[in-house]
Amino acid sequence: MRFRPSAERFHSQLDWLDSWHSFSFSYHFDPGWIGFGPLRVINDDTVAAGRGFGMHPHKDMEIVTVMVQGQINHRDSMGHSEVLKAGEVQRMSAGTGVVHSEMNLGQEACRFLQIWIEPDQRDLKPAYEQKPFSIGRDWTALLDPSGRDAAMAISQTLFLWRAKPKPGDDLSVPDQGGSMLWLQLIDGALSWSSQQGEPATLVKGDGVGVHRDDPRLQRLQGADSGADVLLFAMNG
Repeated sequence: MRFRPSAERFHSQLDWLDSWHSFSFSYHFDPGWIGFGPLRVINDDTVAAGRGFGMHPHKDMEIVTVMVQGQINHRDSMGHSEVLKAGEVQRMSAGTGVVHSEMNLGQEACRFLQIWIEPDQRDLKPAYEQKPFSIGRDWTALLDPSGRDAAMAISQTLFLWRAKPKPGDDLSVPDQGGSMLWLQLIDGALSWSSQQGEPATLVKGDGVGVHRDDPRLQRLQGADSGADVLLFAMNG
């Protein structure tokens, strides 16, 4: 089991950016926290109005942005110029190479989770997809290798779901996906089958990685009215 408490994440703060990194990122490096399976980056970013990330390159990475609050303007070398709004998810396959920018042109700060996933093949053709999702109290599929259940396809054997359970709602781990699970709390709190010495409740920013057979994630329950959670399933 890998437990990443919110307060132990890496933290980058600028006058326009507040960013929390679950795994090693940029100048933050810890060999014990390189990633989890093909999952390499989970950054929780808050960007001030009128600011953002200028044009910068990516290569051989599946980049997924889950918009939590506000909106971000995306432009890239494939010719896309889009506005990503709260409730929407963006998937960009960098493949042989993409240059893009992410600017908050709105009037208020925006917040999103940016996730980097290693693809199962290198030098893929760059691709872009964006769509809205209606997130309910049970799991909604966001990513699926085959694009089933209205999820977005991804070049990796990795599944991603999101849920917003109410207090007392039970969440069961879906059957699909590989042997490794990573749970990430976007907001609120979630109770889990913790063991002695572990917190009984997971809170905003906490992350947990376990084998599918581990009992800790077999019983998940909403613990407050603001719970918002991501669940990844993948192979090691």
